[in-house]
Amino acid sequence: MTASATTATAPAVAPAPTPPTAAGQTKHSRVEDVLGIFTGTFLASLGLFLLRTSGTVTGGTAGLALLLSYAVDAPFGAIFLAVNLPFFALAVRKKGWDFTIRTALSVGLVSLLASLHPAEIAQIDIDPVYAALAGNLLAGVGLLVLFRHRSSLGGFNIFALIMQERFGLRAGYVQMALDVLVIAASLAVVPPLQVLLSAVGAVVLNVVLALNHRPGRYTGA
Repeated sequence: MTASATTATAPAVAPAPTPPTAAGQTKHSRVEDVLGIFTGTFLASLGLFLLRTSGTVTGGTAGLALLLSYAVDAPFGAIFLAVNLPFFALAVRKKGWDFTIRTALSVGLVSLLASLHPAEIAQIDIDPVYAALAGNLLAGVGLLVLFRHRSSLGGFNIFALIMQERFGLRAGYVQMALDVLVIAASLAVVPPLQVLLSAVGAVVLNVVLALNHRPGRYTGA
């Protein structure tokens, strides 16, 4: 009688998963962060370029910089950089150096690209309604990309967080109030139709962020 030998097969070893972050998310690599920040700033700056061609504004410091560029007839990129400078100190305090450096890089890239688009797209005839909607859509997607790579375009959101922590005011309401003030102030510089388009466009931008920038919806960090 012949005994059949039983061969023990070692179980296959599964590849080790990518180490999660503290929030249970998969961390982006340095290359992914660099490409992500460049992609986000390119989209946002192109959107802001379309807004400027239509004579409209939007919320946040980007909208404030657009408004000031109309009022003083100065380059948008330089004004955008200057407007954001005071918020960098707040960003260091509330978000840390990593976020602040990424945000400063993003603001600098948008300021640089803002002067590149007019040079490369010298002649453009675009409907103001299309420009306002498409510009805010592009800016919203660009911001979304930046948020997912731990960056931003600086500005009012840092101030809103401080108001919430110090005085108990909801950050979202503070941000909304500041955006309304920027668009309302544009009545002194741009025609009423452009102000209406600016308001509609700002809603489009915020809807893009509200629908896509939610905890648990994204696995990158």
